[in-house]
Amino acid sequence: MTVLKREKKLCTCCMEEHEVKTVRIREQATFKNRKVSYDALSLYCDAADELYVDEELLQENDIKLKDAYRREEGLLTSAEIIAIRAKYGITQSDLCTLLGWGGKTITRYESHQVQDRAHDTILKKIDNDPEWFLTLLKEAKSELSEDAFAKYSESATLLYEAEQDIYLRKAIEASYAKFQGNKLFQGNTELSLDKVVDVIRYFAASPKVKSLFKVKLMKLMWYADALSYKRRGEAITGLAYQALSLGAVPVGHNYIIDLKDVPCEEIDMEESIAYYFSLTGEASFPSLTYDDMAILDEVIKKLGEMSKDDIVLFMHREQAYIETAPRDIIQFKYAENLQI
Repeated sequence: MTVLKREKKLCTCCMEEHEVKTVRIREQATFKNRKVSYDALSLYCDAADELYVDEELLQENDIKLKDAYRREEGLLTSAEIIAIRAKYGITQSDLCTLLGWGGKTITRYESHQVQDRAHDTILKKIDNDPEWFLTLLKEAKSELSEDAFAKYSESATLLYEAEQDIYLRKAIEASYAKFQGNKLFQGNTELSLDKVVDVIRYFAASPKVKSLFKVKLMKLMWYADALSYKRRGEAITGLAYQALSLGAVPVGHNYIIDLKDVPCEEIDMEESIAYYFSLTGEASFPSLTYDDMAILDEVIKKLGEMSKDDIVLFMHREQAYIETAPRDIIQFKYAENLQI
């Protein structure tokens, strides 16, 4: 028995006013044919040397018993169900509406009733899949108030964007696993996606970089890493670059431009989509060092005003491009003979 709290009040055990202790006791009970252990709370009367519970503790202990059973069965606890709902900022009744359940179902699951496994699976999917939540939300739009729909949509969208960024980062990192330990492919630097994002943002924020579309951006990134390797023996980002028809392109480039905080705008060019990068207003680049930014400034000074065609032609004259077979990884050893 562990004493958690002492409080002077009317003891309903002996009907006298004195110090009453709230204590924790390890209990065992059988629920749905499974024996479980849990920490129950009781009140202790010194005068009568007895343990007793009031209505509040009775309900709390009931939840503790059922949560112990839930954990044994691999089900969500009542607190975890509450946390899922809180994550989206949705009420108990509105979540039931989204899921097509009875209006009090979530209320019961958060208080006294153990959910069945089918409902538990659905709640776990809601927890792990904000995109599905958004789909359910759109389907139930007519049954929700306008304010509630807007609130839940905003919360789920933020969660989805965060989940999407995590997925993208994992996908990019997975594609780089094969380069680990090869310093000539990644410029003697481990991949840092935070630096990748900040390098893109730095170029996009510079008024000296003209018409920053994707092809030009990829070349500027390669020149920044190559110049850094030439001067410091290590690249900035840890990206590996392939030799494609228009010059150097980082592995995973299609995922990279979709990373969170990359200021990329899709522009419809009738027969194709162009990707334009621009960042206005105050901006910070927390992952970049002063030396990193000095190298980026040098690249901007030399290449920032070049057109896409000019920078592609300039890249095609690099020994690094000439000596690398199409689609192969450009080795950083060629940085010694960089044109800038």
